Amino acid sequence: MQYTCAIYQSPIGALTLCDNGAGLCGLWLEGQRYFGMPIAKGTELNTYGTTPTLKKACTWLDEYFAGKAPSPTDLPLAPEGSDFQKAVWKELLAIPYGETTTYGTIAKSLAVKTGRRVASIAVGGAVGHNPISVIVPCHRVVGANGSLTGYAGGLDRKIWLLKHEHVDMTHLFRPKTGTAL
Repeated sequence: MQYTCAIYQSPIGALTLCDNGAGLCGLWLEGQRYFGMPIAKGTELNTYGTTPTLKKACTWLDEYFAGKAPSPTDLPLAPEGSDFQKAVWKELLAIPYGETTTYGTIAKSLAVKTGRRVASIAVGGAVGHNPISVIVPCHRVVGANGSLTGYAGGLDRKIWLLKHEHVDMTHLFRPKTGTAL
């Protein structure tokens, strides 16, 4: 598979965008945990250029960082992952701009749709491996108790994104320990 990447300078740092020919398959924050995942191991993410998908993604990001609420469904998204991960990422797309949800809520929604029990911890793993940060809004997922946990891009960036979207932060808190630190 051919990958074409671009760098986008954002208020939260450099973002690497990646097009796999079928659509946007990656958007990673500089220094993010799981950077470049799940692109095939050994694939170099050094083919830089411009594609219609990357141009659309940059325009989407321009609008987002200007304070608008563009829809992720306006972009051709092609994340690479397991069927379960893709189901979780689809749930993330349903979280409205400026709102949050919990891992448990996503697990319950998937359980209803699949007829199978889904564990919140499994949802957390899939959310953490979301390859299209910001656009597929994994930053909008919080712990059931209001903990701002589980953001591979780092807790400060998660807080910045939520504040940028004018999320009511009064019930949310910075965890003392956990994966977001």
